[in-house]
Amino acid sequence: MNASDPGGTGYSADRAWTLAFLAWVIASASTLGALFLSQVMGIAPCVLCWYQRIFMFPLVFVLAAGLFPFDARLVRYALPLIVAGWLIALFHVLVVAGVVPENIRPCAQGIPCKDQAIEWFGFLTIPLLSLIAFSLIGVLLILTHFKVSK
Repeated sequence: MNASDPGGTGYSADRAWTLAFLAWVIASASTLGALFLSQVMGIAPCVLCWYQRIFMFPLVFVLAAGLFPFDARLVRYALPLIVAGWLIALFHVLVVAGVVPENIRPCAQGIPCKDQAIEWFGFLTIPLLSLIAFSLIGVLLILTHFKVSK
């Protein structure tokens, strides 16, 4: 039993804060990475990339606001952004993979959503990075919720 866990359940607010902080780090790194790719490297985002940014960028502020002081309800505030961004990222990954039929692709004008400017290790694209980021943030916040609710 420790001082931050008087009930002896093994869960503590400190652990929940750490998980939420890691989620904030991932959201911040994703935001900075997206800005670096577009503003420094000159890679123009497609329509689906813009939609993913719409849901990722606010997470930096929502999660930070829930960390100082720690507010367990930050999961409730962040989860809708994460789910919406995750769904768009999944759709974008499916577009890149060629699973989505041509007639329902949203990038009919401007930057094509299927074309990828970056492909690391032969498979890691910007939409896949976004999907991974939203997934990790979501898992961390769900774990945060369970650490606090016990």
